[in-house]
Amino acid sequence: MLVTGLSFVAVTALVKVMGKGMPPAEAAFIRYAMGLVFVMPVLRTLVDAHLTARLWGLFAVRGFLHAIGVILWFFAMTRIPLAEVTAMNYLAPVYVTIGAALFLGEKLAARRILAVVAALVGAAIILRPGFRDLSLGHAAMLVNAVVFAVSYMVAKVLVDEAKPSLVVAMLSIWVTIALAPFAMADWVTPTWRELAILFGVACFATAGHFSMTLAFRAAPLTVTQPVTFLQLVWATALGALFFAEPVDIFVVLGGTVILSAVTFITWREAVLRRQPITPPTPATKL
Repeated sequence: MLVTGLSFVAVTALVKVMGKGMPPAEAAFIRYAMGLVFVMPVLRTLVDAHLTARLWGLFAVRGFLHAIGVILWFFAMTRIPLAEVTAMNYLAPVYVTIGAALFLGEKLAARRILAVVAALVGAAIILRPGFRDLSLGHAAMLVNAVVFAVSYMVAKVLVDEAKPSLVVAMLSIWVTIALAPFAMADWVTPTWRELAILFGVACFATAGHFSMTLAFRAAPLTVTQPVTFLQLVWATALGALFFAEPVDIFVVLGGTVILSAVTFITWREAVLRRQPITPPTPATKL
């Protein structure tokens, strides 16, 4: 989980370094297109899979939703501080919990409701509406969390009917397809520097997902989940040291509140011996 956190913070830092020169949709498309090289080991699984029309539809819907979320994330990444992007990423698992209760029939007990309310309070602490100006980057991250939450609820349905490796591979393929028209609509010829940065993003994102999988195999979510808090610490330090971003104690406090709520929800699900619907925080990353 330590390696996972470092990998995902590296992803955000690289996108920050790249800046605003490339449209968000194009940057996301190139990142996913380059990431397809990591799908090649499971091509045999794709060929052998006998998918129904319903599964194809679900894969396509999830790919489109995830593509929108990725565009919003790339847009926000170049407009608000690293720490704020990292902290607001923690909201997606909370929205999944709400969505699971509304659409997947999961029971939302009083303690989980209080945890959800606490997470929303944490978001209010970060944003502080009325006390500071909010940018389009903040709005993008709020919508991003909702879109990713819906994407992971679709994934919950898919993993009950298809192999996890197939679900992951199809996500990469369909997101690339869905991003293509958005990228072509506002295409800017990338520089070699930008291509190198985006390939680094693809490598670190893949490494993060791989190390996260190893962590989940070695320990329960109740052990691995709290470690994700270090991502906020690293993102805050990185933003201050390399991007001259001021340390905002309210962002750290709000992120801590949100992650504490997510950790509590995860712990309650483990206690109740139910299969978790709320994904671990890193799972909502790129």
